[in-house]
Amino acid sequence: MPSFPRLRGLLLLAALPLLSGCNAVLLSPSGDIALQQRNLIIISTGLMLLIIVPVIFLTFLFAWRYRASNRDAHYDPDWNHSTMLELLIWAAPLLIIIALGALTWVSTHQLDPYRPLARLSEGREVPAGTKPLVVEVVALDWKWLFLYPEQGVAAVNEMAAPVDRPIQFKITSSTVMNSFFIPALAGQIYAMPGMQTTLHAVINHPGEYEGLSANYSGAGFSGMRFRFHGLDQQGFDKWIADARASGAALGRDTYLKLEQPSERNPVQRYASVAPGLFDAIVNRCVEPNRMCMKDAMAIDAGGGMGIPGARNIASLDEATRERLGLADTPPRKYVGAMCTSAAELAL
Repeated sequence: MPSFPRLRGLLLLAALPLLSGCNAVLLSPSGDIALQQRNLIIISTGLMLLIIVPVIFLTFLFAWRYRASNRDAHYDPDWNHSTMLELLIWAAPLLIIIALGALTWVSTHQLDPYRPLARLSEGREVPAGTKPLVVEVVALDWKWLFLYPEQGVAAVNEMAAPVDRPIQFKITSSTVMNSFFIPALAGQIYAMPGMQTTLHAVINHPGEYEGLSANYSGAGFSGMRFRFHGLDQQGFDKWIADARASGAALGRDTYLKLEQPSERNPVQRYASVAPGLFDAIVNRCVEPNRMCMKDAMAIDAGGGMGIPGARNIASLDEATRERLGLADTPPRKYVGAMCTSAAELAL
């Protein structure tokens, strides 16, 4: 009867065929940026293995050749230096480091997420005059909001884009730092409150792909996933039409309710979006009487407001909080707006 360690080894060996069902999306991406990043990983790993494999092999070879029982091994207690051996030991790693450094330098600039795409895929440049599809991404607790300013629609936990059309993601967060990641499309990009990060990418193959949060952000982090649909132009137009057919409107009041913490939200679509909503989210001034960060920074750049600014604290009034369903949540205090138009005060 085989021992337990041997039996465990046999069970692990028998389980290896199950790995054939794994979807190694990072090694078989569907977007050109992710493909270039995959190639960079493979090339870098191969260059490092040029040193690692020989070192491991020689370690076992020396241990075997110069074992205590091998009386035929050459023993030279007075040996202390070999110029040729020193050259081999230092030159090989140095060449690998130079190659990795050059590769990193070039790829860092080529794959800069803020850099507009120069190609759709290998051998296919972006046609002159092509406008990217702009998608504004907001990381909420614990869901994703996607705004399409050109089409005037929005969706929660679902997005779509045409195949072979450049996409420009504008990314931010409503509360804590998060990370926007579609493995089949491109690398992860951080989403931070009060800031906007950018990602340029393109999807080259139609299909349904998984997106997720790649940065722990609290209790609902594990369920913070969404579906990304790569569609032909006709399919994308239909997706936009379906969103418009929903009839729901994403105003500032709706957004304030939506940003409250919730987990595993179903897909929601909105037929219209309040003007300037994403800019207000980035500048932390969705509330009607709250001063925007860009205004506060402009005031600070001009010397500040002194004591009046320190006392200019506001929050949503009780009636507004009740109307938005926020009566049971702790009130949030913030710097009040100094000059707000009647249109901006309207929720």
